[in-house]
Amino acid sequence: MAKSYRELVVWQKAIQLTVLVYQISKAFPREEIYGLTSQMRRCAVSIPSNIAEGAGRLNTPEYQHFLGIARGSHFELQTQLTIARQLGIGDAGQISMAEDLSEEVGRMIFATIRSLKECQE
Repeated sequence: MAKSYRELVVWQKAIQLTVLVYQISKAFPREEIYGLTSQMRRCAVSIPSNIAEGAGRLNTPEYQHFLGIARGSHFELQTQLTIARQLGIGDAGQISMAEDLSEEVGRMIFATIRSLKECQE
């Protein structure tokens, strides 16, 4: 187990995803500032935040709970990236990069949850 959440590759990748989402949404139309821009940023920030919070908990069930929340935020973000793509807002290349990175982060979150469950059995 990592000594710090900062050593977790899933957390590091989630931070990269969050930074990318901020870069993408910076170019969104001004009228989206309280809509899609805000929602995407909140979801993106929630992913590494919940990974970190879960890693700081004292027991495995709590860690799994926060990973579940991170996974839910991940699914929300994927949905919002799809909406942005279909609306034609944001850079299509950056959105593709974010979708790919999001898929990787999602697989890593799920693998971490599965690994924790196996350790409990």
